[in-house]
Amino acid sequence: MGPAAAAGRSEELRNLIAYHNRRYYQLDDPEISDAAYDLLFTELRQLEERYPELVTPDSPTQRVGAPPLEKFQPFPHPSPMLSLANAFTEEEIRDFDERIQRFPGRAETIAYVIEPKLDGVAVNLLYEHGVLVTGATRGDGTTGEDVTLNIRTVATIPLSLGGNGGMPIPERLEIRGEIVIATAAFRVLNERRLEAGEQLFANPRNAAAGSLRQLDSRITARRPLDFFAYAIGMAAETVMKTHWEVLAALKSWGFKIHPFARRSDEIEECVQGYRELYATREELSYEIDGMVIKVNDLALQDELGAVSRSPRWALACKFPAYQETTVIEGIDVQVGRTGALTPVAIMTPVPIGGVTVSRASLHNQDEIDRKDIRIGDTVIVQRAGDVIPEVVKVVMSKRQPTALPFTIPAACPVCGSAVIRIEGEAAHRCIGIACPAQIKEHIVHFASRGGMDIEGLGDKMVYQLVDAVLIKDPADLYFLTAEQLLALERTGEKSAGNLLRAIDGAKNPPLEKLIFALGIRHVGESMAKLLARKYAVLEDIMAATVDELTTIRDVGPEAAKSIVRFFQEPSNLQVLTKLKTAGVAPINRQFSAAAESSGALTGKTFVVTGTLGRMTRQEAKARIESLGGKTTDSVTRKTYYVIAGTSPGSKLDKAKTLGISILDEEAFIKLMESS
Repeated sequence: MGPAAAAGRSEELRNLIAYHNRRYYQLDDPEISDAAYDLLFTELRQLEERYPELVTPDSPTQRVGAPPLEKFQPFPHPSPMLSLANAFTEEEIRDFDERIQRFPGRAETIAYVIEPKLDGVAVNLLYEHGVLVTGATRGDGTTGEDVTLNIRTVATIPLSLGGNGGMPIPERLEIRGEIVIATAAFRVLNERRLEAGEQLFANPRNAAAGSLRQLDSRITARRPLDFFAYAIGMAAETVMKTHWEVLAALKSWGFKIHPFARRSDEIEECVQGYRELYATREELSYEIDGMVIKVNDLALQDELGAVSRSPRWALACKFPAYQETTVIEGIDVQVGRTGALTPVAIMTPVPIGGVTVSRASLHNQDEIDRKDIRIGDTVIVQRAGDVIPEVVKVVMSKRQPTALPFTIPAACPVCGSAVIRIEGEAAHRCIGIACPAQIKEHIVHFASRGGMDIEGLGDKMVYQLVDAVLIKDPADLYFLTAEQLLALERTGEKSAGNLLRAIDGAKNPPLEKLIFALGIRHVGESMAKLLARKYAVLEDIMAATVDELTTIRDVGPEAAKSIVRFFQEPSNLQVLTKLKTAGVAPINRQFSAAAESSGALTGKTFVVTGTLGRMTRQEAKARIESLGGKTTDSVTRKTYYVIAGTSPGSKLDKAKTLGISILDEEAFIKLMESS
């Protein structure tokens, strides 16, 4: 690149960096990732090194950050708050050590201190006679914003320093550190903002910056801000000789120091520390974006000095980016094994944290609407560890008029069945019983003990049958042949014969078992029994209206709507017709109204928990119901008895808390006999 082209490009880069500085530091609303910003800055620095005449007094390479906002009073820092030079590879870390080794008079091994590079907001605290007098943001490194009232609300910033037998406190002292928000506290903060209908913060740093720069300090006080100290600036009458002594003094004065901070006797220990931090960053309580290396000897720090905006004696070793900016090219909809529809953003591929990302979960329609995500939008995408990438926010300043809103389709993209959304739930769901995306789980449920109770038809066999395309819906089970089963891996004549007999033996189940086996949303075993008590045959349930169903005890409006929707779906009716053709004819045990009203256990509700020795839990429930009692799966104040077998779990604890009578198996059997 020639001088003329370099001059044009450097001017363009200065304007770009100034724009992004303003969005990052002043508006707390960045448009690009840290990695993309670093590339712009590195390009400008390299141009200015090649053509020194291009350096201007207001170049971003000559200052730090951005000017303070006008809404805060400016605060001139007693000593400059410099930024750190960046390294992105282990080789660059070793180059840093070699540069210091080449410094005149430096032939021996250099000792360092390494600390996590917390991803927060840098601040400067001024203490006089041990009392906090001013707290300010870094600003442009020379002048920051006076946010003292807000700083005073941060519980981990001492308003007055304690000696604690440590280093004497200088009369005038600058403390440098980072305002941060713990990742767990950040999640809670965003959940509360979501409930209140407020805009979410993109990340903990964004939340910390926005909280620290509130005009109303009462708002700041309600935010979970934390502070870690990592250096001193100007300090009168200090006798400290090493940075490690500085950290010890800070701790003795009452400041938090990150527990990872450690001394390293040579550069390879620093490299190992970098690897360790990178490997464990997901386990830390606070987000970090790298590691900082500092020369331990303070006298050597003074000798090394600074160049432009950065000290020669320190280095920021950056990790691969968590976030990047890309464009949403389209939105696909995936159907999960439970029928839930999940929208997925298809994006222009972008590298994040060493992995190329081209897809990100959009979770559900509410998330799309809340973030106002549209096809064609420029977005910030985040990837943390092995977590599925997610779209953090839309860069509204880059939205094009052609950006298209998105809505979950009304028909399942896999099977074409109706898609419904139950009130109070975030997910849209396909209600097709034969939907290929969820057929395995449907058939496992259909054959389960609470359902058709087909012995020998477990998960593995169901998966084999579906993968071999021998069954496409539950009704296909009844059309299987011995020849088809014998063709499956590890299936012999005996096991094939046993399975076919079990399937044939499940053609006349009790009506409530077939109802439960169909997998109607909100219809569990107890509700299936209620329906079987009310209706003599399945056809009567299929013809029932929402109003009719809600007259049944314990059948609420949502369950009633779910039942009606299920039996109105054409694909479900096709499966029921196939079941009838196969000879599946449920029988109703004709629950006796007299038994219900006059049985010895009428009006009493039971919960059976744990493992029984002389009967199954299903058999125990059947005996209770035969005497007019009711069984449920949840312990409440209305529960009359809890029948506890071995390993009963939390239900027994809750029963004890509520003072509910508890029977072991022997006491239960005696109760049955006496009833």
